[in-house]
Amino acid sequence: MQDIFVARIMSSTVHSVESETLVEDAAGSMLDNEIGSVVVTDENNHLEGILTTTDFVRIVAERKPKDQTPVERYMSEDVITVSAQDGIRDAADVMVDHGFHHLPVVDEDEGVIGMITTSDLASYLSREEAPSPE
Repeated sequence: MQDIFVARIMSSTVHSVESETLVEDAAGSMLDNEIGSVVVTDENNHLEGILTTTDFVRIVAERKPKDQTPVERYMSEDVITVSAQDGIRDAADVMVDHGFHHLPVVDEDEGVIGMITTSDLASYLSREEAPSPE
């Protein structure tokens, strides 16, 4: 697993929103696309934050009324990222250390280029590793 890079298993289809997007619209996009997070990017595709299903627990608990609330109010801004050239073991360590389920993959020039999730890691391992003994 040491030589496997994030680029090999990351999801390259990334759903993004702008910081002014309403939380209702972000939630709709997540439901429509059956995903657990959206990245918040600027007009140059550079990462500004991330909004995950976990954030929606806080939104429901805190915000009344819900309508007209921009995602920038709830997105995480100090986002830890990885690059496509990082090893998946390093990415997995970051996810475990911080309790993350979603880790944006960024390129210095292109901005957000992918997302690696716990599902991506599990999917890779299920294809590569022999089943555990009973």
